[in-house]
Amino acid sequence: MKLVTYRADIEAAASLGVLVGDLVVDVATLGEACGEPLPGSMLDLIDAGQPGLWAVQDCLDRVDGRFPIHSATALANVTLLAPIPRPRKNIFGIGLNYLDHVAESARALDTNKDLPKQPVIFSKPPTSVIGPDQPIEHNARITRQLDWEVELAVIIGTRARRVTTGAALSHVFGYSVMIDVSARDNRRAGQWIYSKGQDSFAPFGPVIVTADEIPDPQVLDLWLTVNGVEKQRSNTAKMLFKVNELIADISQGITLEPGDIIASGTPEGVGAGRDPQEWLWPGDVVTACVEGIGTLRHPVVNATPD
Repeated sequence: MKLVTYRADIEAAASLGVLVGDLVVDVATLGEACGEPLPGSMLDLIDAGQPGLWAVQDCLDRVDGRFPIHSATALANVTLLAPIPRPRKNIFGIGLNYLDHVAESARALDTNKDLPKQPVIFSKPPTSVIGPDQPIEHNARITRQLDWEVELAVIIGTRARRVTTGAALSHVFGYSVMIDVSARDNRRAGQWIYSKGQDSFAPFGPVIVTADEIPDPQVLDLWLTVNGVEKQRSNTAKMLFKVNELIADISQGITLEPGDIIASGTPEGVGAGRDPQEWLWPGDVVTACVEGIGTLRHPVVNATPD
């Protein structure tokens, strides 16, 4: 199932939808037609657990493509938001999680050239999240080194505390795409949150694909372009720490809760690692894709003063 958060028009409230072909089917309206109270937001659906997903699928099966009036809108006619527009907690970011990215970071960013023995974890606050097509802000007052990173995002579905690698994937609700935007010249004494956590630095979406449709998250191609020129291309098989290992590791000390998001790291090809180095500037367009999930496209714009 592909799930979205969307607005039907500029004045409408955010709604939960399920993508069926080129239609967005409003989940709450679908539920009303089926006599089944269904969740109205992505977080509510995640909280409802597997029974909530079964209920949505049951309603879809019952209508069998004959969608109730006002329940289905062409995808082209809605505005997609970030699937979780305001996460409850900081996003868990994973650094240096692809072999070749470790090497390019050591060369260009003075990080350790040795492979990490444990996942490198940082965070991005909820205010960094933007949805599809929203602008990435370039704040020239504080950065001249704005960079890109395409990543597989993992959305937690059930509470995970001190779980094993074998059980870890059972706690996943679904998967999405994230661009980990980074101001490389804003790292502070080795700390990354200011560099990676600024407003608009977590483009997220366009959908969440439920975990049943991606039984193995380690077989997915992912790539990123800037102005149509490919900069990154790899496969999640090349992660140093696989998704189940990331979940198990974080959960040993930090309880993962429904709706938590893990951005699982990026492959080589970031701007800092190129020769000469390349950076994002206003007027650029960044496009990122993960196989089987979807594509994000974001313009880069000048940050406007408040």
